[in-house]
Amino acid sequence: MRRVLILGADGFIGRHLAFGMRADGWQVIACARRTVRLERMGFATLRADLSDPETHDPTFWAGHIGAGPVAVINAAGLLTGSEAQMQAVHVSAPRALYQALPAHCSGVLISAVGIDTAQTRFSRYRRDGEAIAQAHNITVLRAGLVMADTSYGGTSLARALAALPFVTPVVGDGQQAFNPIHAADLAQVVQDCLTDPPPAGIHQIGGHDTVSQTDMLAALRGWLGLPPARVLRLPVPVARLLGTLGDAMRFGPISRTAVDQLSAGALAESGTLLDGRAVTPRGFSTFLAARPAGTQDLWHARLYLFRPLLRLVLAALWLGSGLLGLTLPADSFLPLIQGAILPDSALIVLARAGGLADLAIALALLRGWRPRWVAGLQAALILAYTMVFSALAPALWLLPLGGLLKNLPLLALVAIQGILEDER
Repeated sequence: MRRVLILGADGFIGRHLAFGMRADGWQVIACARRTVRLERMGFATLRADLSDPETHDPTFWAGHIGAGPVAVINAAGLLTGSEAQMQAVHVSAPRALYQALPAHCSGVLISAVGIDTAQTRFSRYRRDGEAIAQAHNITVLRAGLVMADTSYGGTSLARALAALPFVTPVVGDGQQAFNPIHAADLAQVVQDCLTDPPPAGIHQIGGHDTVSQTDMLAALRGWLGLPPARVLRLPVPVARLLGTLGDAMRFGPISRTAVDQLSAGALAESGTLLDGRAVTPRGFSTFLAARPAGTQDLWHARLYLFRPLLRLVLAALWLGSGLLGLTLPADSFLPLIQGAILPDSALIVLARAGGLADLAIALALLRGWRPRWVAGLQAALILAYTMVFSALAPALWLLPLGGLLKNLPLLALVAIQGILEDER
């Protein structure tokens, strides 16, 4: 059985490559920073954080791939990150892997169109990664916009924008050109390039149809069964500002880099890559019409932008609660818990400590720091507040406008936020 090692196998493209290669009879070694779910999906895995210096040594890879024939697909990449992270993921770790490959092994690097002229950090490091790949006879495939029956990251954002009520936002004039390729078709092209490598050089691959950004979102909206909406053209500076906010909140699909890529379009010219090959990628209109949108597609599209919205709403709640806990005069809240078993001084200390905890949560939410872990912390703190105040002053359950009763829907809201933060 042919073996293939896939870097970035837990990503959107990586998972589709792993499933496609396995379905066609390859023995897949799925390499990722987090491999638990890949193992549950039945893959042999290699857990490796490409930012770890250990993976920058060829002996690390040689010890895992052995001496037998093995193909390699590098689908790993970072859209944003520190200089050290970008260097490690795009250059240092792949170079060590290529050096460790046995002789006459084939490989493919999944790159992106539009990086020749773009001045983003992603483009710069991706070009460096391409140069390393070419030096080791690894085929470089610059893919256009990759879509699939599922979605993730940028394609999830596209669905979300298409599903907005009343308007469909586009970056700039919305006429940027795209020729999306289906992930299953990309997997077929990659497999063909592994078994029959194309001539040396950089190759582009996209689908048959060319559509504008506006037409693509309109088609997605129609696929979801939603009525047409007015196009809202966002000036590029406004879109970049939103991208900057997305960077600050670590909400990957909304970032300066993504906005810059979107404003430039993603048109892939396949050239002679497919000449003489049996595989022919479908066009956007063909694969979009291949299956109906399901309930999960509509819900996901409509809920996707609630993820940053929930973060902001909950951050505002914790920020307000924290400031009140730190600054509210004691005589404003002590009468509400008359008869408590603790002295007033202890209650005041608890209020101030709670204020600090609330502010810490607010800052973590705004920064996007470990969002699922913070969701659990929010739930634990709300439950603790509820139990403590129920013991100190049970009458708080009977206050007008809800009192402690409001903590129940708040817990549900935090639970939804935790669910939305789990994308893989």
